Amino acid sequence: MTATQLVGDDTAPTPTEPTAADVIPAPGDGSPSEATPKPALKRRRLGWPARIAGGVCVTFLLAALLAPLIAPYDPLADDRSNRLQPFFSGGHLLGTDGQGRDVLSRVIWGARPSILTGLIPVFVAGIIGTLLGLVAGLGSHRLNTVIMRTLDVFYAFPAVLLAIAIAAALGSGTSNAIIALSVILIPPIARLAESEVARIRSAAFMEAARVSGAGWWSIALRHVLPNAAPAIVVYCTALVGLSIVYAAGLGFLGLGVAPPTAEWGLMVNDLRQFTFSSPGISLVPAVVILIASVAFNVFGDGLRDLLDVKGDGR
Repeated sequence: MTATQLVGDDTAPTPTEPTAADVIPAPGDGSPSEATPKPALKRRRLGWPARIAGGVCVTFLLAALLAPLIAPYDPLADDRSNRLQPFFSGGHLLGTDGQGRDVLSRVIWGARPSILTGLIPVFVAGIIGTLLGLVAGLGSHRLNTVIMRTLDVFYAFPAVLLAIAIAAALGSGTSNAIIALSVILIPPIARLAESEVARIRSAAFMEAARVSGAGWWSIALRHVLPNAAPAIVVYCTALVGLSIVYAAGLGFLGLGVAPPTAEWGLMVNDLRQFTFSSPGISLVPAVVILIASVAFNVFGDGLRDLLDVKGDGR
């Protein structure tokens, strides 16, 4: 064995300390050392049916607010010479009714009382029903029994008949229709609120709040209400469509807005006599009521999924 073989080849490279360039791979070189970003958590978004329904709801709200600007004709101006004109005739997109009034203009103006009697009763009933649910859920067993059994009395009557009875007793008019609808919507909202409070009441943070010495109002407003609000808001959103249908029924029976004011239920009553002679025109207000009701219900379902409100069969 020669000296060269023992000592080694002088031309062989001498090992050196690795540099940063040797350790950190270049971006995008496919090296397994390259960190792969983890996918971000998927954000909850409204599904496309709820988005479309929300757009329809906003359209109705804008039509109610901007009725004087977007209505092509005066909704009360009649022209007997142009009565029962078909669709797209004489500048009337949806034709004319039995008195020659423009149907499209009356639908746009009718959105004001119809949407008003759909939103305000739900808002009023939501506040009162939530308050009753909080008191019943956080109060004593005796107080809970008194409140909930009293509200159960309203379930002995069909909601529609009860609304008709209250409106008939108070008299026709928008304000009386709002009162009647508010009364029949309070019990279901109160029952939902009470069940949500009962679910939250057994949570660990509630016990911690009691031990810390928090008062009743502090527990109700700072701990219970924020956790129960999503379910209540979703339920109230779905009730708007039902309230619109009930309000239209009262208007159809003459217990809502007084004629000749444009209102969807009243329009159905005015046009029902032309069901066979002009079926298309007579169905316009009924279709509008159907679209509004379905839109608010679908939007409420989408809002439930967005807020991750668990359904429990209510």
